[in-house]
Amino acid sequence: DDVYGTLYSPGDGNIDDVYGTLYSPGDGNIDPTGLVNCLTRAATNRGAKIIEHCPVTGIQVGINDFGTKQVSAVDTPYGSIKTNCVVNCAGVWAPKLGAMASVAIPLLAMRHAYVVTQKIDGVQDKPNVRDHDSSIYLRLQGEAIFIGGYESNPIFWEEVEDNFAFSLFDLDWDVFSQHIELAVNRMPAIGQTPIQSTVCGPESFTPDHRPLLGEAPEVRGFYLSCGFNSAGIMYNGGCGEQLAHWIVNGVPTLDMFNYDIRRFHHSVVRDRMWVKSTSHEAYAKNYSIVFPKDQPLAGRNMRKDPFYELLLNAGCVYQAKHGWERPGWFATYAIQNGRSTAAKEYDFYGAYGIKKHEDYLYRDLLLMDYSFDFPECHDQIGQECLACRENVAVFDMSSFGKFYLTGRDAQKAADWLCTNNVNKEPGRSVYTCMLNSRGGVESDLVWHVVDPAENRIQRSIGDKMFYITAGGASGQHDFCHIKKVIDDMKFDCQLTDHTEELGVLSVQGPQSRQLLQGLTSSDLSDAAFPFGTHQVIDIAGESVRAVRLTFVGELGWELHIPQSSCSRVYNALMDAGEEYGIVNAGYRALDSLSIEKGYRHWHEDVRADDNPFEAGLGFVCKLNSDVPFLGRDSLERQKSVGLMKRLCCFTVDNHQMLYGLEGIWRDGVCVGYLRRADYGYWVQKSIGYGYVSHPDGIAVNQQFLRDGQYTIEVMGDAIPATLHTQSLFDPKNERIKGIYQQVKNLYVDYM
Repeated sequence: DDVYGTLYSPGDGNIDDVYGTLYSPGDGNIDPTGLVNCLTRAATNRGAKIIEHCPVTGIQVGINDFGTKQVSAVDTPYGSIKTNCVVNCAGVWAPKLGAMASVAIPLLAMRHAYVVTQKIDGVQDKPNVRDHDSSIYLRLQGEAIFIGGYESNPIFWEEVEDNFAFSLFDLDWDVFSQHIELAVNRMPAIGQTPIQSTVCGPESFTPDHRPLLGEAPEVRGFYLSCGFNSAGIMYNGGCGEQLAHWIVNGVPTLDMFNYDIRRFHHSVVRDRMWVKSTSHEAYAKNYSIVFPKDQPLAGRNMRKDPFYELLLNAGCVYQAKHGWERPGWFATYAIQNGRSTAAKEYDFYGAYGIKKHEDYLYRDLLLMDYSFDFPECHDQIGQECLACRENVAVFDMSSFGKFYLTGRDAQKAADWLCTNNVNKEPGRSVYTCMLNSRGGVESDLVWHVVDPAENRIQRSIGDKMFYITAGGASGQHDFCHIKKVIDDMKFDCQLTDHTEELGVLSVQGPQSRQLLQGLTSSDLSDAAFPFGTHQVIDIAGESVRAVRLTFVGELGWELHIPQSSCSRVYNALMDAGEEYGIVNAGYRALDSLSIEKGYRHWHEDVRADDNPFEAGLGFVCKLNSDVPFLGRDSLERQKSVGLMKRLCCFTVDNHQMLYGLEGIWRDGVCVGYLRRADYGYWVQKSIGYGYVSHPDGIAVNQQFLRDGQYTIEVMGDAIPATLHTQSLFDPKNERIKGIYQQVKNLYVDYM
């Protein structure tokens, strides 16, 4: 109430339905025209040439010696400009500019509006107001107020006109009036104040309400800087600076993956209905609370793996990830009620005359999950976790990116790309990082050395062959990174994507070997099939690539299965697994199990602005060898001066859910925040991982970490926390080796 008292003079503001506010003293306004003119003058003073009234009529694209498309020129009515770099800053016209180079731009044009009131006494110099529950904003402009918002029925601009620049639409009051009504509720004085002017123009919106930046996957030298979702003034400084680093140095200085065009898979960005539906939902939910496990209703069922229907019949509640329907958790009770947990065709929230789904279990399950406390599915996920720890669980990991690298220079490319030593004999599987030139981790993934003569799953040519498996959320990014490095270094090798051709089941837990041994003629003993190796074996009469790896810290194998064999292998596993207590488990369980073990998640625990030593991954860096690799020089320099931050594990003893982004405090001083957090069902505690920095800006050593007293800030409360220097679960890695001293564990049900 004290903060709200600064917004309006007494009687002007309605706060009867307000339970809390956030005040940003640094918030403010800027004149867009003045800003652009200032930047234009600064650019021309430094030698830039600005040519107005010169439309782009085409973009020339050539093909280099490695078959890669590359920008070569920009065509205009007055001639062509030779260049190997183009930045698409065309806003709602960006898709048209992209089409000139055969680049898909996932962006939707909508009519976005605001109105300006006449003078209202007493509002001058007051803060702006964003009313998230009403999805409106009130922005101060002198003694007037701008009123705008995000409605559930925005008007799409289906046919973008080339000659509409700097033009406006007539305001549709039938659509906009809902914002006026809500604004009057918040500030009754608006109801007695005439509208001075209206502004309704074209604006671009994206599938996740984030900008589109970086180099397009389809064409080298074609960069994006568009899709700013009506927040371009807010984004422009930082995004412009980072894009400049991207173009000049090859990589930005900050983690930009959330804005990187490669966060989307190429198969979905070319689907106009996917772009339309996801962009609509992102627009409509712009002011909604973002819950930790938020999932979209739009753009679903784009990429389905061979197990989709089988798992759906088992009650799978899917997540949307990189276009995939990926198992989240299993609502086994839904099977008993005969209800489907599938995501349905998007209903646009009942707008545009589309009937809103009434009986929609998937939507209901998501709503039950939206909490900053323990979700209602907490116990069900716990059962999946403990089944994996005590018996055996099967995870569908078919969303993995799956690539083959072949050719004369395949080993040279692998050595340069990978921090770890992947110059191994066929049959070895190696976990490694790939870095950028700054020493930041662009990816962590597994390289499997394959015999080129092998032809049961994939035929290859060349001296060396690698089968590469990448994280399901970063497949496009990882493929592009590898391809870009191959091109830049002029390696004579070929990278091909086989993601859709193979399904992957990960069978994990104390009973995994007994289960699989009963289904194969191959010897799965430690001597015949050690950890970190792979073989093509038979499972229920089907040939699969079995990889002895784990992402949960248990004895287990990944089965990489040709699509035509997937259902038979899955059914055989589930039938034979009944006597071992087998369960289906999803990524919610996988996340919990992996954080207990301390395994890293790329783009959470480790990102492109973290180096392997900061992330505790120094063991995958071949610095003891003389083999050069991308980022090695930067890594050696950073190691020599000391680590400015270190990834640390924390637990809280009280029953408090952590989700990530909570502040880390050491001796009363904030030293970082949690990158990732989850509940560990085996250790029965909430666990968080975050980077700790020294408040004085100096290197962080082990003594500094050990000597501090820590708290985690949760919703304003300081929760005592314990820092751990080793894995919380099986620190000796005995279970991975099949050594089990303790299998059963008590599960405390707090719900």
